Amino acid sequence: MERLHYGVAYYDEYMPYERLDKDIEMMKAAGITVVRIAESTWSTHEPQNGVFDFKSVDRVLDAMHKAGIDVIIGTPTYAIPPWMVREHPEILAVTKDGPGKYGARQIMDITSPVYLFYAERIIRKLISRTCAHPAVIGYQIDNETKHYGTAGPNVQLQFVKAMRAKFGNDLNELNRRFGLTYWSNRIEAWEDFPSVLGTINGSLGAEFARFQRQLVTDFLAWQAGIVNEYKKPGQFVTHNFDFEWRGHSYGVQRDVDHFKAAECLDIAGVDIYHPSQGELTGAEISFGGDMTRSLKQSNYLVLETQAQAFPHWTPYPGQLRLLAFSHLASGASMVAYWHWHSIHNSFETYWKGLLSHDLQPNPIYNEAKTIGADFARLSESLSGMRKINRVAMLVSNEALSSIDWFPLPGGVNYNDLVRRCYDTLYKLNVGCDFVHPETDAKVLAEYDLIVVPALYSAPDELLEKLNDYTEKGGHIVYTFKSGFTNDDVQVRTSAQPGLIERACGVNYQLFIEPKDVRIQVTNDFSSISEEAGSVETWMELLTPTTAEVLARYDHPQWNEYAAITRNVFGKGTATYIGFMPEEKLLLGLFEQVLREAGLWGQDQKLAFPLIVKSGINRAGCRVRYFLNYSDESVSFEYGYRDGRELLSGDDIRHGQLLRLPGWGFAIVEDRESAACSSAIEDGVAKD
Repeated sequence: MERLHYGVAYYDEYMPYERLDKDIEMMKAAGITVVRIAESTWSTHEPQNGVFDFKSVDRVLDAMHKAGIDVIIGTPTYAIPPWMVREHPEILAVTKDGPGKYGARQIMDITSPVYLFYAERIIRKLISRTCAHPAVIGYQIDNETKHYGTAGPNVQLQFVKAMRAKFGNDLNELNRRFGLTYWSNRIEAWEDFPSVLGTINGSLGAEFARFQRQLVTDFLAWQAGIVNEYKKPGQFVTHNFDFEWRGHSYGVQRDVDHFKAAECLDIAGVDIYHPSQGELTGAEISFGGDMTRSLKQSNYLVLETQAQAFPHWTPYPGQLRLLAFSHLASGASMVAYWHWHSIHNSFETYWKGLLSHDLQPNPIYNEAKTIGADFARLSESLSGMRKINRVAMLVSNEALSSIDWFPLPGGVNYNDLVRRCYDTLYKLNVGCDFVHPETDAKVLAEYDLIVVPALYSAPDELLEKLNDYTEKGGHIVYTFKSGFTNDDVQVRTSAQPGLIERACGVNYQLFIEPKDVRIQVTNDFSSISEEAGSVETWMELLTPTTAEVLARYDHPQWNEYAAITRNVFGKGTATYIGFMPEEKLLLGLFEQVLREAGLWGQDQKLAFPLIVKSGINRAGCRVRYFLNYSDESVSFEYGYRDGRELLSGDDIRHGQLLRLPGWGFAIVEDRESAACSSAIEDGVAKD
């Protein structure tokens, strides 16, 4: 991926009439350089068992190659054909809601030997036919893969086998670690192991969720292994990961461990959908991009994002350009839309593509033409951007699953807190990576600050690793619900927060649901005012041992307890937040922590809706994106070294006043590559 790619998903099979040549003509005019094909049309390519028809794939490949447009082939395994279910109804996933019914996509049991037989056959037929075609640059395996809740008898049997292997065939150890004596759940013989679908035991339930995530990791690795048998030099394997869905991409995906699942890929890919129009903030683009970039610690592909889609997503004039360059600012090497044209029938009729239903040029398409032209013109300066962040956030699928079993009041879940912490850093213009429980200590040591939201379930080794990180000079921020249980979701018998008390210098025994509680800050907490807001959702009654108090609970019964503490531990510091904080308080707290960590730099003189992101391009020059997520113009003093604004070609001087129109942006490249390749002086702007 040595150049920027601008792409679309394209399904000639969906077109209401013959127009391949016309589509390619319009793609070329829009600067489209790559299309993704084949991944949604298994029933077209294998209309009956063992009968194959790849004419539509062949004609698109030939036509795209003639036009100089690259192609990514998708394995069509996420939407099964009807003949397969008629012949083998057992391939449908059995979930907690019962047996599956045919119709939607992603309804199969990805562990079914019958399904895997047919999936392997279609993969081999398709990839062996297309791999030598000169248009093909890579392969997308499956689509937004998850385990789809599969939990039928065959999956339960596999889970029992996995537990026997994990516990060395020792049922007593399993019973002890999962606390199965409770309510007579104790298992005395492996053949008595019940289906987990009805369990009331959070330890067992969270273990099953971990097992289901491993099914996804294994399935994608299996597909990648097949494709790698045919892949030619220079071709890549990717996958389009997605996130928890709240009407748009939102948080950590509970059904997939992205870090483990990405190990089999050459380059990570992602689907990012987000609010638009007046609700556009760029936070979802940033979150999804930072997460995906962190999976392989390198550039990534945006395999799907919206062009128009739903009526409330149709972008305002200028937003499509802002969105495309926002993806690049987070480290994307490709931006591709779902998809080229709007579909005229079936489930996604109103998930509109770049072209509307009339398939003619429209204002969105015309704006896309300017993006394609700029991608081509600026590819040398903007492709392959390397980002080096000094702040990371630790996220954990295990913590997510365990909190699902023991939810917070009001339905607040893990991702609510993850996004509140992340969005606050984003609005402070803090570049952020993501790390996970198995991240090596040497990698953690590269960060000056690690934010750890609600690490409810964690092994002792992880907590000791974080203690060691702090003691050696790292700064760490924990929120409530951290350190509470081990990785079996078994509550530790010490005072909370367990092993991290050593670094945090605080403990507690009591926690409550707050009613009419506010925060009273101390003189040491100078970065926020007394109007920091109310305590939400959850509060732990903290008692400092060695920590200083930054804030207490403002309540007649609870005011003796600390709400936020800070502790010097070795060469580093640990900050602990004992409640669900409002964003306003987090803004002030993170400002203080960033200053203490030496991370308050030029970027932090700017604030949302003006977002700045940066990185080092292939020439060794620092490139800064200034993005205005507002319909009002913003002006700011350019506080960096002299550079060149890439869109206009204008010289930019230090101290110059820059103005961005509503939903506008600027991209400034440092003038001297030798200077910027060694530049680390901009604090958080080092990202």
